[in-house]
Parts: sequence; C-alpha cells; structure tokens
Amino acid sequence: MQVLAAAATAGGLWGQNGGTKLLAGQIGTRHAHADGQLMALREGEDFEIVGVVAEDDAAWEAARKREAYQGLKRLSLESLLAVPGLKMVNVETEVKGLLDAAEAVVGAGLHLGLDKPAGESMAQFRRILKRADEQKTMVKMGYMFRYNPAFELALRAIREGWLGPVTVVHAEMSKQLVGGARDDLKGYAGGSMFELGCHLIDSVVRFLGVPEKVTPFLRRAGEDGIADNMTAVLEYPGTLVTLRSSLREVTGNARRQMVISGDNGTLEILPLEPPKVRLTLKVAAGGFKAGVQEVPMEKRARYETDWRAFAASIRGEEAWEFVSAHDLAVQETVLRASGMSTED
Repeated sequence: MQVLAAAATAGGLWGQNGGTKLLAGQIGTRHAHADGQLMALREGEDFEIVGVVAEDDAAWEAARKREAYQGLKRLSLESLLAVPGLKMVNVETEVKGLLDAAEAVVGAGLHLGLDKPAGESMAQFRRILKRADEQKTMVKMGYMFRYNPAFELALRAIREGWLGPVTVVHAEMSKQLVGGARDDLKGYAGGSMFELGCHLIDSVVRFLGVPEKVTPFLRRAGEDGIADNMTAVLEYPGTLVTLRSSLREVTGNARRQMVISGDNGTLEILPLEPPKVRLTLKVAAGGFKAGVQEVPMEKRARYETDWRAFAASIRGEEAWEFVSAHDLAVQETVLRASGMSTED
C-alpha cells in the first residue's frame, strides 16, 4: 500500500510529517487486532507511528514479515516512551500483558489505546483509569462497534424513543475456533464471552447503562476445558438482555447479530459487519415510516473512525465520549457475564 511504501522510503524516521500528525507507537504484535489496528493508524491522516515494541524476538521476527509492520522500527519500551513529542501509544499484546503495558503508558503521561478485554484485574484497571483521569489523558478501548453506523443508529433509536420502551435485546457474537488457535484462551475462565462477547457488552452498557443483575451460563464442550459455549443474561428494569457467544459455530461470523425490540418497533442488525439493518415500526418515528424497511448503511473500515475521533479528542477539538466511568462499568459487566471475579 502507498502509505507503507512511503514509510519504508522514509525509514520510519520521527518527525517526517512536518508536525501535522500526532506521534504514536504500538506495544505488542500478538493481539488478534494488532495488525488491523496498526494498519488503520498508518493509513489514517492523524497519527505517525514511530515504532513498535515487540513482546520478544520471535514475535518481532513473525511481525516484521507482515504488511502492517513493513518499514517500521522495533524499539524497546524505554526508547518508545522517551520519544520526544510522543502523544499516544496503542497496546496490542496478548491479553495477559495488556494491563502492565497500559500502566507503563499512562505512567509516562501519554494517551492510551488499549485493546480488549481489559485484563482480569479490576484493581489494576481502576488504577490505570484513575491515573489517566488525574493527568487528563484519555483511554480508547478497542471495542469495534462504537463507530459502526448500525450501532450508531441503534443508539439514536433508543435515545430518541423510536422503538418505544425497550423490553428485549438479544445479541450473538460467535465463531468456530479449532486446534492451536484455542490455546490463547487457556487460563481465562471467561472463555468466549470474555474474548468475543465483550464487544456486545460495551454496546449494551452504552445503550442501557449498568445492569441490575448479570447471570452467566458457561459450557465447556471441548477437551481443553475452555468455556466455549456461553450465554449471559443481563437484567434491567423492564428490559431483559440475552447475549450468546460460542467458539463452536461453523457459521458464527455470518450470524453475528443484535436485535433491539420495544413496544413500537424492532431494530435488527444482521450481520454486524458489514452491517445490514432492518427496522420495523408500528408507528412512524425518527423520520422512518411505519412498517418494515431496510436502512442503508454507510461503508466504513473497521477502526478508522475510532482513531479519527480519538485524534480529534487528543487535539481538543471534541470531547471524548468513552470516559473512565463507562469503561469501568463495561469491564465489570464483562467479568460478571464471563463468570469471572470482579473483586479488587
């Protein structure tokens, strides 16, 4: 791609942007979203990547052969955090390393991109967000539906009351995970809800707030003991939310969905990416007619809009919506829905 060729020609030198971009770096190469997030940062107009901190030599040797890392420098953690003018660091390690790396970033007084889920320790996550709040730096979690146009429409529908009082939300996010690909989840009691369902939980908490009660249902069908077939029930006054996440579904990616229903209508997103929306209204609302209709969706690349909004917030051009109170509520709900401890 053109951006990567240009970076390779420049040798990844710092300050090649003439001061128009925010200097940023990345810690980690092994998260499932690491390459996609890095490509979005490099292809966008807001950030210049000064280098990458790899987990170890093997991680770097594997990463440097992949497109996202072409032309980039490998830096030590200390070297990255000491780059003059550095504004933001995105953390893309394996889940077990996310919070330690994040704590180093906020400890250096920098804005933080942190992929999901936010580890297993509520105490450490609280400490990270508290430090960021105190120094007025921002944290962007890697939940990938925040700027999905279908989820933006759903948020508007709920806030403006198009559907009437919301009584039912059902969502699914599954895939088939086999062989060695399952190894990354060993040791995490939360299984598929912790790994995949967290994306749905971020949106549900954004739509409805903190649930009154969360009940997880875990099934371990594989011999490796991973919780690979899960459901969680979130209870709100007047609203019941069911979330399903499985690692054993052949058509899981194609069936990822969210259905939101109230007394006046139903909004269905199926699939989630690229989103397709069907809106059914008993009485016209929100500029939409009564009846069943397909709602056209703008095409957006995953991660692109997130980083654009985050950069605007770093520059002080707009407020950052996803403040620490939201991220803490999401993480606590993720742990509860995954059958994991929320104790500090």
